[in-house]
Amino acid sequence: MFVPKREARGVTFADIERARERIRGAIYVSPCAQSQTLSEMTGARVSLKLENLQMTGSFKERGALNRLLTLTPEERGRGVVAASAGNHAQALAYHAHRLGVTATLVMPTPTPLVKVSATRRHGARVVLSGVNYDEAYAEARRIEAAEGLTFVHPFDDADVIAGQGTIGLELLEQNPYLDVVVTSVGGGGLAGGVACALKETNPKIRVVGVEAGAVASMAEARARGGPVEIPAGATIADGIAVRRVGDVTYPLVARYVDDIVTVDEEEIASAILLLLEGEKTVVEGAGAVTLAAIVNRRIDVQGKRVALVLSGGNIDVNVLSRIIERGLVKDGRLLRLRVKVPDRPGNLSRVTALMGEEGVNILDVSHHRAFANVGLGETEIVLTLETRGVEHVEAIEAALLSHGFSFTKG
Repeated sequence: MFVPKREARGVTFADIERARERIRGAIYVSPCAQSQTLSEMTGARVSLKLENLQMTGSFKERGALNRLLTLTPEERGRGVVAASAGNHAQALAYHAHRLGVTATLVMPTPTPLVKVSATRRHGARVVLSGVNYDEAYAEARRIEAAEGLTFVHPFDDADVIAGQGTIGLELLEQNPYLDVVVTSVGGGGLAGGVACALKETNPKIRVVGVEAGAVASMAEARARGGPVEIPAGATIADGIAVRRVGDVTYPLVARYVDDIVTVDEEEIASAILLLLEGEKTVVEGAGAVTLAAIVNRRIDVQGKRVALVLSGGNIDVNVLSRIIERGLVKDGRLLRLRVKVPDRPGNLSRVTALMGEEGVNILDVSHHRAFANVGLGETEIVLTLETRGVEHVEAIEAALLSHGFSFTKG
């Protein structure tokens, strides 16, 4: 069945105000909590807009619900379809189920099982197709035409953008004297909607969008004067790994967003860990880019009142585990040493006893002869150690040297 596509239209401040009235009561007004730790670290007054606390773990609920509430009775009866690898799928599935609208979500086949299960748990039909978002998107469009469903775009839709813009209205009420608002940028729906709400109310507020450097499609669009498709890139900020920004979102971002900056993978990982440890807040890579930008001085926030939009918290636990481990290594709290010793009885106990004297917790120890770069009559002891940080590591190294042990790190 052929279904004519919706005509693209822009988004106005009035659209965002109407969206807020539609979704009021069904969407959590997320806190905008001030962080003393991050304020001291950055020299700014930093507040965190905690969209990771939404029911399905991200801001996507706002746009998905607003779009569902603008469906005609006939469109509701047909049902909706969308492509997503995570947050949009869960948000649309959850609110469609609440409203009695059937939902079909096409997700790439490598999508983590936890995200697929969560989407199904909300009552949606899940179709696994393609190896990436682009291929899933093509299949969703095919299903739309074949079954006469209504397509709900994850970002390039005026009603979706207006829903995301309600975050801006909440920020203005929660912290009316803001100087800077920092938000992540993927396809541009969040940044465009929030910036429109803020700038139409107070043009003096500076709005900065942050992308992962590996997939900086909005920065490229601004450089070229319009949306272009960029090569795929690997990033832990998978929620904003969009190769081409939207035709509806781009004019909004170009008009209202003051600047676009990028951050690298190590900076994103460190920001995730900083939020976990310092703020006791689990945030996915796409949400943590905003903190990464101010901590790494991509934005001048010294002495400013700043709000960071933490857009979501749906991070895969395996990824989180790797980030924590790498962060511990970077901070010197997890250390691996390869200690070379004569292959004689008692040397292993001498090394481990020395670690005990230095207050080190040994997590793992192994002995290598044949597969280590050692001479005949020598052996290598590989130690994985839990330490108190850089100064403790220096003390451990000094103790080994003072006892005649040679070693390498890693």
